[in-house]
Amino acid sequence: MGEGPPPLHPPQAQGGALDGPGWPDNPVLVEVWRSGFLESVHRGSLVVLDVSGAVRFAAGAVDRPTLPRSSNKPVQATALLAAGWTPNSGEELAIAAGSHNGEDRHRETAAAMLAAAGLGPDDLGCPPALPQHEPTRAGWLAAGRAPERLAMNCSGKHSAMLAACVAAGWPTAGYLDRDHPLQQSIEAGLSVAADEPVTAVVVDGCGAPQHALSPAGLARGVLGLVEAAAGSRERAVADAMRAHPWFVAGTGREDTDLMCAVPGLLVKGGADGVHVAAVPGRGAVALKLDDGGDRGRTPALCAGLRMLGVSADDLRPWLLAPVSGGDGVVGEVRAADALFG
Repeated sequence: MGEGPPPLHPPQAQGGALDGPGWPDNPVLVEVWRSGFLESVHRGSLVVLDVSGAVRFAAGAVDRPTLPRSSNKPVQATALLAAGWTPNSGEELAIAAGSHNGEDRHRETAAAMLAAAGLGPDDLGCPPALPQHEPTRAGWLAAGRAPERLAMNCSGKHSAMLAACVAAGWPTAGYLDRDHPLQQSIEAGLSVAADEPVTAVVVDGCGAPQHALSPAGLARGVLGLVEAAAGSRERAVADAMRAHPWFVAGTGREDTDLMCAVPGLLVKGGADGVHVAAVPGRGAVALKLDDGGDRGRTPALCAGLRMLGVSADDLRPWLLAPVSGGDGVVGEVRAADALFG
């Protein structure tokens, strides 16, 4: 018999490894109930900070480095402004900090950002993709339209990164390399905002560097945006996202809908079970689900927001997620009673 394929060895994270002593024994944050039967649970870490940044509630290893993924984008956007990028609208700044659906106005906005910098879609380093918005995606598939870089959910961030390079006089070639001055600025800004060092740098799904921070550090960074002084770069990002939530995510997306429902709320989800939110004058919440799934993120986030005094009425559509059975609803996905009461 011939030899099988060689074992896969993923590249080592730059600047440190995340495996360390092994995965922590985190508590159950979310329960899945079906017809009165506890079917599944989601474990993880969750931290609630008060307005001063002090820990008000913590469950699990909230100081352990994790990968915030797209939840890092709001703080990343402040580094693009610091490089000299001047967005032409609040929509452009919001989409630079967002993970959009690939709907028409999303792609048009990213394309306009590139054009203003004298660039085009071929300059983007993110991979081609189909739109995430189901009706738009279905239309593309029916028409035989191929994936495009502008439709990738991170194209707003990448367009803004390129525009920032042009504004700063930095090369656009290699803008995703960790040692590029843009990425060095982003890495330093994330560390300052989180008040902790970046412990590892890996490659994100969009091809950009992704920086490891703890849930507590992630929460501190986003809290700093909503509590920043008017006129600051940090406050500009927070204000743009809250004024234009559709450009942060899109039609039917929880981040967009939550910001429309809760006054002052800033919220940003990330892949693999990460979510962060902050409310001015109250505090911030950040969480990471161990299994990397999305099903339990919003009930857990809402449990943390309730601790900050956000009204259950404002959060009602997201406090529980329905569990289907036959033609009806037979259960729910909810924050763990034993942990949150």
